[in-house]
Amino acid sequence: MEKIFGEMEEIFGEMDNKNVYGNKRRIMNNTIVNLALQVLPSSLVKHPYDIVDEAIKVIAQSGLNYKVTPFETVIEGHYDEIMRLVKQVQETCYKVGADSLMTYIKIQSSRRDVTIADKMAKYE
Repeated sequence: MEKIFGEMEEIFGEMDNKNVYGNKRRIMNNTIVNLALQVLPSSLVKHPYDIVDEAIKVIAQSGLNYKVTPFETVIEGHYDEIMRLVKQVQETCYKVGADSLMTYIKIQSSRRDVTIADKMAKYE
């Protein structure tokens, strides 16, 4: 166990061994991350596209930078605020008629900010 913590200190810098998770979390909350969100609703009463439209409205109203693509929506922001938004999107889908959801999430994080513009500039 000592060896593992020693190696972690080399990777993450000097830290209290009890606070390994806290240090990682601080990195995630102090930088901008990208999250790709795909929500696939199922409903007996509403077309899935109508439910997805409501989900995208919630994302648009969040004030976070986002980009809608044919299969998912990419959102950038601090980790905790994006995860709160994911929960709000799911709750909205149920509120507007989803019976069930398949939700797929991909997250890109780094010690530096990760932005949509940085990744897309050469293509747009």
